[in-house]
Amino acid sequence: MTAIVNRPLSDSTDSLLRFAMRLDAVLTGALGLGIAMAADPFAALTGLTPAQGYVIGAAFVLYGLAVYSLAAMPRIRRVGTVLAAFNGVGTIGFVGIAATGVLALTSGGEAVVLACGAYTAIFAVLQYLGVRRLA
Repeated sequence: MTAIVNRPLSDSTDSLLRFAMRLDAVLTGALGLGIAMAADPFAALTGLTPAQGYVIGAAFVLYGLAVYSLAAMPRIRRVGTVLAAFNGVGTIGFVGIAATGVLALTSGGEAVVLACGAYTAIFAVLQYLGVRRLA
């Protein structure tokens, strides 16, 4: 006789981290698809070129695929820590791009960059809380 023991979902300590990672992956991937499909309007809104829009969209989709697959790992504490730090650095980067004017962005482009910074900050906090819950 073989017994399989599974913890119920409500008792799982890593559910917040896995949820935050999967939600981040799905939303970022969907945003990347949207940016890639609407590269010309995105370029007009932000001041970037359509080619930059395609590259950003592809990078977002690849990030989404990678994070979604990492969320399925059996031990995700280290992955969650790295991802929370990555999102924190991304937040600083987005705010820095908007503040320094390193890119020739329109006012709509600055709003998009700051919204991306807020997005990454929210997910950095969610993933950090998920990692803390594992301790």
